[in-house]
Amino acid sequence: MSGARARADAPRRIVIASRESALALWQARHVEARLAALYPDAETRILGLTTEGDRRLEVPLAAIGGKGLFVKEIEEALMDGRADIAVHSVKDLPMNLAGEFALAAVSEREDPRDAFVSNRYADLSALPAGARVGTSSLRRECQLRARYPGLRVEPLRGNVTTRLRKLDAGDYDAVILAAAGLKRLGLEDRITRLIPPSESLPAPGQGALGVECLARRADLIEWLVALHHAATARCVAAERAFSRALSGSCNVPLGAYAEAEGGELRLRGFVGAPDGSRVVSGALKGSARDPETLGVTLAAGLRAQGAGDILAALQA
Repeated sequence: MSGARARADAPRRIVIASRESALALWQARHVEARLAALYPDAETRILGLTTEGDRRLEVPLAAIGGKGLFVKEIEEALMDGRADIAVHSVKDLPMNLAGEFALAAVSEREDPRDAFVSNRYADLSALPAGARVGTSSLRRECQLRARYPGLRVEPLRGNVTTRLRKLDAGDYDAVILAAAGLKRLGLEDRITRLIPPSESLPAPGQGALGVECLARRADLIEWLVALHHAATARCVAAERAFSRALSGSCNVPLGAYAEAEGGELRLRGFVGAPDGSRVVSGALKGSARDPETLGVTLAAGLRAQGAGDILAALQA
């Protein structure tokens, strides 16, 4: 579906809730522009909000409650009517949305890969023992420690420009960031090397944007259909189902990435210990018509290989 729509039942106003970081606002403006093209008579605006996760940058995310800290204030704005929709990076959405909310649209995916960024070294294999690598993600930390045990993996919070500034100040020898965020902000030239999923499996939903609204807003859900990219949504559904089945959160080093192969999806996933001492991974193909079953089945296979023991140790 494309082109402007001027039906009698088209929206008169759409308020978009967003975090106030540069990347979050880029994402919100991107969705706003698409909605303005579809519904030129509608008033659109962005409601910027600061979440608890944005305020508590001095503490590792896994230690203060995980990704839900980035959506609480935004979902409150949806509930009290200050906003109609919210735009998120799908990778930052909790795996289980409360029943009042719906993920109404998933955008076509940008580059899902992680990016190696360094001012001195060409790639991870070029880093000397003891080199400092910054990341905010237990998923990345686990994979880095498993492949490169001699590196010093250190926590790195803040928005994209803050993280790059810390790298440029010499606080780190390299940082690992999502390629999609760098590209969306026009910072692609800072990417030293794109890391293939075979070396750093992405987070579930990485590179895709999600549009959330109240589940009871059937009108909004209908209007947002034009933003929905079905092929990306199927991949994301498989990844998120895998994560849910393994209790995925910021406290669990876990990655998942699905790709379409004809009428099937190929899903890869892993779960590991934060120090990289143990990693269980696998891959599975299944029908693209039932992506959630694919995710649950792969998760069960990993549990049978010992992922349950890793999860139990993390919860102890």
